[in-house]
Amino acid sequence: MSANDTPPRRYQPRTIAEVMTLAPYTVGRDQPLSVARSMFHSHRIRHLPVLDGGQLIGVVSERDIALVEALRDVDVATLVVEDAMSPQLFFVAPDALLSEVAAHMAEHALGSAVVQEDGKVVGVFTTVDALRVLSLAMADG
Repeated sequence: MSANDTPPRRYQPRTIAEVMTLAPYTVGRDQPLSVARSMFHSHRIRHLPVLDGGQLIGVVSERDIALVEALRDVDVATLVVEDAMSPQLFFVAPDALLSEVAAHMAEHALGSAVVQEDGKVVGVFTTVDALRVLSLAMADG
């Protein structure tokens, strides 16, 4: 390469839409915890947006379910997703800047951001997605 040649630019995603997991699995608020646990295992995921009548009302994670299952005197067989989910969720539009979403997630120690468009869940962005972006940015070549 001569001094006048510039190295090729690496792909640098700017929006969440470029790096989110499309069409994520979701779960209903009244589904048994066992359904969510099964979905985590069979789809190899850790976060599920929780819907009520098609509307996003929360997020449940593998960790949320593990914490509830660890409680004494709790009959796990009778619990539903709503009992373990977090109603405080972080949602963004597909055109949200990746840098701003990642900064917010880091500042608030969040594991995911649900991506919504016109009131519908269209994607999810997790710490695993963020690490994938970071690894591409740091790769040689």
